[in-house]
Amino acid sequence: MSNKGITSRSEDYSKWYNELVIKAGLAEHSAVRGCMVIKPYGFAIWENMKSVLDAKFKETGHVNAAFPLLIPKSFLSKEAAHVDGFAKECAVVTHYRLKNDPDGNGIIVDPDAKLEEELIIRPTSETIIWNTYKDWIQSYRDLPILINQWANVVRWEMRTRLFLRTAEFFWQEGHTAHETKDEAIVETKMILKLYADFMRNYIGVDVVTGVKSESERFAGAEDTYTTEGMMQDGKALQMGTSHFLGQNFAKAFDCKFQTREGGLELVWATSWGVSTRMMGALVMAHSDDEGLVLPPKLAPIHVVCVPIVNKKSMDRKPEMDAIVEKLKEGLGADVKFKYDDDDQKRPGFKFAEYELKGVPIRVAIGPRDMDKGVLEIARRDEKTKELIPIDDAVEYIQKLLVEIQDNLLQRSRNYRLEHTTNVDTFDEFKKVLEEKGGFIYAHWDGTEETEDKIKELTKATIRCIPTDNPLEEGVCVYSGNPSTQRVLFAKAY
Repeated sequence: MSNKGITSRSEDYSKWYNELVIKAGLAEHSAVRGCMVIKPYGFAIWENMKSVLDAKFKETGHVNAAFPLLIPKSFLSKEAAHVDGFAKECAVVTHYRLKNDPDGNGIIVDPDAKLEEELIIRPTSETIIWNTYKDWIQSYRDLPILINQWANVVRWEMRTRLFLRTAEFFWQEGHTAHETKDEAIVETKMILKLYADFMRNYIGVDVVTGVKSESERFAGAEDTYTTEGMMQDGKALQMGTSHFLGQNFAKAFDCKFQTREGGLELVWATSWGVSTRMMGALVMAHSDDEGLVLPPKLAPIHVVCVPIVNKKSMDRKPEMDAIVEKLKEGLGADVKFKYDDDDQKRPGFKFAEYELKGVPIRVAIGPRDMDKGVLEIARRDEKTKELIPIDDAVEYIQKLLVEIQDNLLQRSRNYRLEHTTNVDTFDEFKKVLEEKGGFIYAHWDGTEETEDKIKELTKATIRCIPTDNPLEEGVCVYSGNPSTQRVLFAKAY
């Protein structure tokens, strides 16, 4: 147990995560079972993620739109694999009116207000969007359509965990329509690269990219590309996916276009998304027993400055304020700076609070520091501090923010490499999974039967067939049948 009252990672990783999310003020459980309240500090991090991704989407030609929350049940049933994939997770609206109970027992659903067709609260929007696109697309001149929406969705989860798996969550979902198969595949892979770059260079998680096995694909897709991050307990987390949908949804909704040659062809499609699950990845990949460790590029506060004053030194407060104001001005608007001179809280309390919240840099200034012409500057990631001349503080902090961001990615990369193992036998597979965990590269014969058996016996799944996977003749780790490449296995969230 840390001095913040948080269970240590080594004692109970799951409990540590849940307690940290709540104590750090990111989110809490709501009155609605399985749903969460994202608190202001947590939502500020999510907004930073949104703003970066939204700009990247727009740089690549995408535009935002909004589609209905409610989807007619008949739409979902048009694409067989899609409805099979989501049927067990759907929340269904059956009535449109409430009324007072004649027996005086509060409000009841009006039995006379039953909908002719039930409406599904969107678990994802392919069906409602492709029903719309069929009216927008007549000719190759109408293509491509490159649309993204920021939305909330509902997937009725029974076992929930804040950010990682909740009944309702926030995400973005891109839905694009293309003239050719090749164009759609290029789009799918471009988005995968965009996601991976964001996860590495902003979240600081060194993800592995690849394509899912057939049984792990998105419902209704021909191929699903994934970004897989490793958390500090050695488990994998699917952080984002990009799907090549082929012509499946165009066929289901009769969405055809006139080709350049004058014929008719079904439109080619993609969809892709990342969600508030990335918040869970950020917490689990970097944080420690004392609290959050946030990458500077996503932190709501980059630098917090705490004055060390008491009754005897209060007369020097204006001098402190002037030094801090000059520091803030020197750092500029891009550095989110907070001066916490609330005299109702002791400096030690503030230090602990900002450590818990993962603020990347803490600056302390007191009378002795001013007399020496220095500031105490502490970095959250390494929990170290230095005395830096006041005149050098701006440059030092600017460099330190870059260093912290780079350090988190490097730590993530080192951890992934240290916890990645090649195995050649099933006994070795089980031993590594039990004793070391992490990512396992092993040969697989390509059959769903073998994949299911490995999952049944070990709870490990194929996370992906990695991008640019080298061909390597071998035998399947379970069946002994021939294999041409290793694939990535792990236990996962």
